[in-house]
Amino acid sequence: MARKIKVAQVSDVAPGEGKIVQADGEQIALFNVGGRFYAIHNTCLHRGGPLGEGELDEATVTCPWHGWQYDVATGANVRNPAVKVASFNVNVEGADVLVELP
Repeated sequence: MARKIKVAQVSDVAPGEGKIVQADGEQIALFNVGGRFYAIHNTCLHRGGPLGEGELDEATVTCPWHGWQYDVATGANVRNPAVKVASFNVNVEGADVLVELP
């Protein structure tokens, strides 16, 4: 059963930005795409770069270390969609942003 964990306030992540948050010991990259929030695992599959520190363009984040790109809505690598980082459902309740963990 999924657990909802509060990771941020809506005001903590401006539209077009990302942030690294903690949820039950997991490092998660939280993104605000036009007012909608998405969460993926923070670790790039290439060399472990911090995706939450990457540049966000629309719904694509670019790893700051080596340029791998991921769709923040699905966790899929842009060039090879079969390669995915974990993605998590996000709920906004009032001003709270909650991530669902399995």
